[in-house]
Amino acid sequence: MLPLSTFTPLTPALVALTRRLVEIESPSTHKEAVDHLGAILADELRQLGATVSIDSQTAAGDNLIAQLGAGTGDKSLVILGHMDTVYDLGTLARQPCVEKDGKLYGPGTVDMKASLAMALTALAALQKNNQLPARPLTVLFTSDEEIGSDHSRALIERYAQQAALTLCLESCLADGSLKTSRKGVGDFEIIARGKGAHAGTNHDGGRNAIEEIAHHVLALQRLTDYAKGTTINVGVIGGGSRSNVIPDEARIHVDMRVTSPAEAERITQWMNSLKPVLEGTTLTVTGGLNRPPMPRDDLMAATFKKAQAIAEKLGLKLGEGGTGGGSDANFVAPLGVPVLDGLGALGNGAHSEREHIVIDKLAERTALLAGIISEW
Repeated sequence: MLPLSTFTPLTPALVALTRRLVEIESPSTHKEAVDHLGAILADELRQLGATVSIDSQTAAGDNLIAQLGAGTGDKSLVILGHMDTVYDLGTLARQPCVEKDGKLYGPGTVDMKASLAMALTALAALQKNNQLPARPLTVLFTSDEEIGSDHSRALIERYAQQAALTLCLESCLADGSLKTSRKGVGDFEIIARGKGAHAGTNHDGGRNAIEEIAHHVLALQRLTDYAKGTTINVGVIGGGSRSNVIPDEARIHVDMRVTSPAEAERITQWMNSLKPVLEGTTLTVTGGLNRPPMPRDDLMAATFKKAQAIAEKLGLKLGEGGTGGGSDANFVAPLGVPVLDGLGALGNGAHSEREHIVIDKLAERTALLAGIISEW
């Protein structure tokens, strides 16, 4: 196993590579931009001797698959990360990548350009020191995690299904802990339709779609149950055109977070059984569970314990915790195969102008990643 001292001198190079990746903007919704970053990462992986293939997409950026190792027949290790960010092209002009007070700020630093840089650095160090494992390695960098992974989910599940371990490069918790549980995530849209009319001359002839949707907003919010770990959030609402027109349509977008598949099914059934409250209106419900829950089950506990032992050999104390956010690890856990999540950089402020990584933690995070790769 490579000691932490191998990686501490690499910190400036890690910062430089992270900055380089951050300054290649790659919003999920801009295919050409994501593909440009993918081409850069593919070149970096080829320099490590990887065989790189492209999973071509039309409605999203292409996914990147790199294979390292001789392919001895052993189950592979899968390194899973995403190239896309939530930031539109041009964000760097008002939110540049800057180093300040021991932190590197910039759009996508912690989610997850620094983690991609860590993976490349860990693999390069292992290769240089003849520490790459005998088992094959698969690096899977996807293009659409921030918008639900609809175009990469099947690919993730295919490679993870046969893996000895999948390493998800999402950022760690605030204290450096891995994420051993995640809530499942669902999205719904509910549309109420009524009948438009003049609010002054024909008020009783209309059917107000906003009034109808309002009944369901309050009912939905009441489904939140903190004891069960279930949260419902009506995050977007829209409808109507003018105050003197009775609106014929209104819609809401709803976020669901749950800790178990059974709870997801219960809420989904509730959504799909909604009936109009006002006579003369209709409801349409679409959506469902997007990412299944990742529970801390016996397999997760055993997987974490093994990672914790590797961390101890490096002189690192590794903790664990849960989060309400979802990641691509949510797709791996239900397959019944080992997965470790939160192996990426330490930082904060994801998806905001405060997004940053803590520079002096890059070396130990990379050492941990490298140690798990070489020792698993």
